[in-house]
Amino acid sequence: MVSPSKPGRWAALALILLMVLAFGLLAYPMLIIQPFRHQEERELRIALWIMRWRPYFEAAAVALAIGVVGWYWRRQTRIWPKVFVCAAALLVCGFAALTRVNVYEIMFHRYDQPAFIAAADSKVDGDEKVIAIVLKGQARAYPIRSMSYHHIVNDEVGGIPVVATY
Repeated sequence: MVSPSKPGRWAALALILLMVLAFGLLAYPMLIIQPFRHQEERELRIALWIMRWRPYFEAAAVALAIGVVGWYWRRQTRIWPKVFVCAAALLVCGFAALTRVNVYEIMFHRYDQPAFIAAADSKVDGDEKVIAIVLKGQARAYPIRSMSYHHIVNDEVGGIPVVATY
């Protein structure tokens, strides 16, 4: 027969491993795929692979965490160990839920109402790259320096709605 402390150790170890897995599946792609950071091919390939398969890994981690809680709950009589095991399982569920949030939409704030000045009055260096558009006699230039952070500008040029992206 298993001693009363062994189920607690196994449950704690299982939940700690599941928390590390769930957090790693959340954090690794965010650390690798971020703006203004050079990515090596191998680490980017791993991050994209994780993003492709993490819904399945996270679902398995959540199911296992819930299973561990159920198994442990029936074997433990004291309330505080049950509370800690439930809290650990909730962390696994929380990490899994956070993987469903597109952090890149949060990081990049689109311009919805850009302000423009005449080219002669701008502080844009003559060698600086821009995304330029001319429609119905109206011209716009979006500096790449700004676009590399925002990535999206919603605008209207010559009465036509446009979306400039980078």
